[in-house]
Amino acid sequence: MAAKIRTAYICDECAYECARWQGKCPGCGDWNTLTEALKEPVPSRPGSIGAGKGTLLTTKLSALDSLDTEQEIRRSTGLAEMNRVLGGGAVDGSVALISGDPGIGKSTLLLQMCKTLCIDRTVLYVAGEESPRQIKLRAGRLGLEGERLIIAPETDIEQVAACIEQVSPDVVIVDSIQTMSHQQLSSSTGSISQVRECTGLLIRLAKERELPVFIVGHVNKDGGIAGPKVLEHMVDVVLYFEGERHSSYRILRAIKNRFGSTNEIGVFEMSEQGLREVENPSLTLLSGRPQNVSGTCVACVMEGSRPILAEVQALVGKSGFSTPRRMSTGFDLNRAALIIAVLEKRGGLFFSNLDAYINIVGGLRLDEPAADLPVALALISNLLDKPVPDDLAAFGEIGLAGEIRAVGNVRARVAECARLGFSRLALPKATLNALGEQGTSVELIPLTNLSEAFHIFG
Repeated sequence: MAAKIRTAYICDECAYECARWQGKCPGCGDWNTLTEALKEPVPSRPGSIGAGKGTLLTTKLSALDSLDTEQEIRRSTGLAEMNRVLGGGAVDGSVALISGDPGIGKSTLLLQMCKTLCIDRTVLYVAGEESPRQIKLRAGRLGLEGERLIIAPETDIEQVAACIEQVSPDVVIVDSIQTMSHQQLSSSTGSISQVRECTGLLIRLAKERELPVFIVGHVNKDGGIAGPKVLEHMVDVVLYFEGERHSSYRILRAIKNRFGSTNEIGVFEMSEQGLREVENPSLTLLSGRPQNVSGTCVACVMEGSRPILAEVQALVGKSGFSTPRRMSTGFDLNRAALIIAVLEKRGGLFFSNLDAYINIVGGLRLDEPAADLPVALALISNLLDKPVPDDLAAFGEIGLAGEIRAVGNVRARVAECARLGFSRLALPKATLNALGEQGTSVELIPLTNLSEAFHIFG
């Protein structure tokens, strides 16, 4: 008698399993996340339950004091910006998930990384979406040559494991995880169970062979990375490659990193010859900045340990509706509404019947509170139609009482402004203590509250 096919409902977010469909997931509490999938039978092994006495120990045990940490375990990727995001390079035995919108340049980034890696290392490139000839054409455009890049056009994860055993590569790249499948699972390719099991096998191989593995994961229509949220918990590093489709600039951001900081970003520019590293993002983001125009201000923000200068633009105009419109690109809309409310209450400005638009030039997203003061100055500038001086930059957090509060990394911000030729810098007065007696060529304009900020416009 044939075995009855069992199905289960698995949550796309937390992989919680239910016997029947429910509107709300009991595990994570999200709605409409349960999808039907085939229930895979668990192979029974003699002595697997309650095993203990008499079981052969195969696990290698190590005392903490006997472990050697002096040996370098990081491998350079050949791209300085990617090394920065990873925390210095790829760690042996780590599994990194690189995600992003379709066509953003994930495969180009990894293939360009192989250009340097293949000089002295063997790279196994598992191509589940493209044929070897297509990869060859793209590699020729990027100027990639060499016999140490092995292309494996395979979607069976067991065959991929066999290729790793045969080739013994130094780095493995899987493009993409949604195309991989396990023959012992009857569910369709790209399902939760397939993605989870295939990733689990790659993780085991990476840990056993101390092998860096890079996995490409697509973003679904809901914005989730590679389908189930559980995949992000399995891997060691989650990188997100983002950028505007009509802009040439791309930002590589770490969402999760067990071996480094998640605050670092890498900036790239897409060209006909592939991705070009942007070593000076501030100079690039400020290129083409208009002179002597109201509604624009330069913000100095921190992205990890790197200070970046970005242009903030604001536009205020009469509203044609009963409710004024608020729009923000690259800046939190709720934070923008808070700044406008403080300007009305504490600054005596009125935006009640005016539309307000805020834009961060270059596709950069400013999440740091230090961007509050530049946004406020840009709004005041456009409302009064008085330009902010072209040689002035600003940073500082704005409180609900209209005070300008201190932020961190003051010395790095001041040094970056001086390096790019800004002669004046508006900053919170409370941060002067952090500078100490260190001299600088930049004229500092300490501010205590918003009322003092109006003196900038004369």
